[in-house]
Amino acid sequence: MIRVLLADDQEPVRTGLRLLLDAAPDIEVVAEAADGAEAVRLARGIRPDVALLDIRMPELDGIRATALIAGEGVADPIPVVIITTFDLDEYVYGALRAGARGFLLKDAGPALLAEAVRAAAAGDSLISPRITTRLLAEFAHTAPPFRPPDLPLTAREEDVLALLAEGLTNTEIGGRLFLSLGTVKTHIGAILTKIGARNRVEAAMWAYETGRMPR
Repeated sequence: MIRVLLADDQEPVRTGLRLLLDAAPDIEVVAEAADGAEAVRLARGIRPDVALLDIRMPELDGIRATALIAGEGVADPIPVVIITTFDLDEYVYGALRAGARGFLLKDAGPALLAEAVRAAAAGDSLISPRITTRLLAEFAHTAPPFRPPDLPLTAREEDVLALLAEGLTNTEIGGRLFLSLGTVKTHIGAILTKIGARNRVEAAMWAYETGRMPR
């Protein structure tokens, strides 16, 4: 079972998300927090597999909570998925910088919500396809320049990166390119190594900044 910490300051929202997540056979919500400070305390105490955090919370917002749970320098970081009502919330970019692995809207639906949690637990990342292009466009205004790859990407790696940057999951990429899931993961691993990205969120930003996605 994937153990999830759920943090949102609105109890009805937490209840709805819990019901959606608990309906998945491999996911269990093990704790809830009503603010960011409580989320950090619980994350450090119970060590969930994934922390699902709202951006706008009292005491400690989602950005600072993410940095304390998953940011650079954190020993044994916990994967964080950001979930918000706003598809162009300015705080989202800060949360991604702080180390969040995924970004979803609260109306994403149960299938995408569960998939984002599974991806984060597996060391992967997922951004809602509905807002990927706009998110990257906004992020690009404040993102630092990306360095060129240590080695050129192969044609197949370019294909995989383009679909990854569109917000497709590994399974969807495999289906589109007629590749096995293992092969897709191998290609993504090679891409991350070559471009110096920590995760697929940064890889998507790199693809956007280097002209591999339409602006």
